[in-house]
Amino acid sequence: INAEYMGPFFPVAMLRVVVFVGSVREGRQGIKPARFIASKLQERGHEVTLADPMQIQFPLFAGFAHSFAPGAHPDIDALRAKIVEADGFVVVCGEYNHSIPPALSNMLDHFMPEYNYKPAALVTYSGGPFGGVRSLSQLRSMLGELGMVTVSPTLPVAQVQNAFDDSGADITPNKEYDGRVARVLNDFEWYARALRAAREAGLPSAQ
Repeated sequence: INAEYMGPFFPVAMLRVVVFVGSVREGRQGIKPARFIASKLQERGHEVTLADPMQIQFPLFAGFAHSFAPGAHPDIDALRAKIVEADGFVVVCGEYNHSIPPALSNMLDHFMPEYNYKPAALVTYSGGPFGGVRSLSQLRSMLGELGMVTVSPTLPVAQVQNAFDDSGADITPNKEYDGRVARVLNDFEWYARALRAAREAGLPSAQ
């Protein structure tokens, strides 16, 4: 971890990060950029939880996870605990019909107060040349309504099938994404530490 990323105000410290991946398609590509960003966070010394709807079976949204009967959905309960303790989130989003994948939206909708006053970095992808950017504005709007603070730099991944191997390693000729991810994570770390300090100092009054 490079302390100069953070400047003098926020000492280097481990962050707890949940990475959401929203694709459940057979042969999905979205797991590759999710593994990439998880690896880059771990290289910086952070604790990462991957929230994957292929591994955690979410029902169609009919109420928030905190309202579930005790023990009805233990995997979702475990993920909720990770979201509660998280300092921030990374959302990995494909572009489906110029919009957000339904599996991702359904998973995110199950939580709300757990996200409040925490930052989110956005990674989008597509099989074509535009990197899923048409889903970005909708995703940013949705996450803001859920209570997250989205950081400005984003990581659009064009032709995702040619960008990473199955482990999430950058396989582009010039290691394009190894270079581009730094600015996204620098901003994300700054916001995560700043907002953690602000939450510890006290939350805004609801009155």
